[in-house]
Amino acid sequence: MDYKVQVGVQSHLEMGPLDDRTMEDLDDECLFPSEMDAQKTQSVDPNQHISVPGSLPFNGNKMTRNGVYKSIKTVVFSNKLNLLMPFGPLAILVHKMTDSSGWVFFLSLLGITPLAERLGYATEQLAFFTGPTVGGLLNATFGNATELIISIYALKSGMKRVVQLSLLGSILSNMLLVLGCAFFCGGLVYHGKEQVFSKATAVVNSGLLLMAVMGLLFPAVLHYTHTERIVGKSELALSRFSSCVMLLAYAAYLVFQLKSQTDLYVPLGEEVNQNGENLDNNDDDEDEAPEISKWESIIWLAIMTAWISILSDYLVDTIEGASDAWDVPIAFISVILLPIIGNAAEHASAIMFAMKDKLDISLGVAIGSSTQISMFGIPFCVVIGWMMGQEMDLNFQLFETATLFITVIVVAFFLQEGTSNYFKGLMLILCYLIVAASFFVHEDPPTDDQSKQPGT
Repeated sequence: MDYKVQVGVQSHLEMGPLDDRTMEDLDDECLFPSEMDAQKTQSVDPNQHISVPGSLPFNGNKMTRNGVYKSIKTVVFSNKLNLLMPFGPLAILVHKMTDSSGWVFFLSLLGITPLAERLGYATEQLAFFTGPTVGGLLNATFGNATELIISIYALKSGMKRVVQLSLLGSILSNMLLVLGCAFFCGGLVYHGKEQVFSKATAVVNSGLLLMAVMGLLFPAVLHYTHTERIVGKSELALSRFSSCVMLLAYAAYLVFQLKSQTDLYVPLGEEVNQNGENLDNNDDDEDEAPEISKWESIIWLAIMTAWISILSDYLVDTIEGASDAWDVPIAFISVILLPIIGNAAEHASAIMFAMKDKLDISLGVAIGSSTQISMFGIPFCVVIGWMMGQEMDLNFQLFETATLFITVIVVAFFLQEGTSNYFKGLMLILCYLIVAASFFVHEDPPTDDQSKQPGT
């Protein structure tokens, strides 16, 4: 304390007074800035309690209310997409008052859309307070939490095919639609040049996606060639073993990305433009600061997850009724509609980063999310189904497995050069339209799916 006063007096004598305040005011303000601000805002009242250092001020409740209001304003009222939030309670109300499955399903979809985006926002805010390793695990867990929650509720209802198709649709949507729109919009903004991204990121993710295709392909081939050693059990055993291996591979991928090769494989969110252009972190420094605190992020994560879980229950219960009411195949709803809603936040952020010439981040959002679903989400659901007593396997049927295999090959060819332009984006979007049309006219064989449902 004496040393601090001496330094303050010396600087005061050398440079002159900074303002009209005394040195005692400056010293007290440095030591107790929050208490000084609180005391200045309070009116002098003889009946009012005096704030003592180390104790809570009298207006602590007011400050708490202000903090809660600021948090709600930041999370709920800062995004126009949140205008869709009232559709969630409306879906529950319609379900209680009517038997219209189509309307309940539609309103639940609209209600989940902003919640999925806010869940990603809360995860992003929490990642500011953790290291890159924990942040990567958080992104793996909550980045696709909407799809996983819907899948778990579908598993509880014995709807194995809905789980398989929705997870498959999430992979296809991220790889073709989200990445395609990012390439297309970024290419239009920077039409005079080709945008570049890290080849190392593309190669590692492409390899993991091909490994996921291999994990899905062998159970399907084993089933359709009728070469099982134990009919009805070998396919399931192979799926569970492959799922454990895929989870192990994904864990090794996280260690490789975040620990071992941080200099070669740049962590997502800290990318720098290639060819030595160090523009990434200098343009938007204000975006690097958290907008809410750590505990606020955790509380909002819990709230959003619980609300998504409630709406997912209504969504799963009405999916078959909506299919009948709209005369649309369940395969189309599961592969196309559900993933578009779940990936709404990723779709918007990938386009935004591409238009800022941050393609490494866009690639991490789109392809990284596909890798999470294929190497973490699908095996995780197989293991969860195993615990629930549900025979969830990796046999996604020939049509779906072939679609995924062709998609991974096409995207791998587009990524091998490490460059993008609007034409590549347009090609990926058109490929997604072909996939969507294919699932609109595709109907699952009734025997494979329905014969197992009653027994599970």
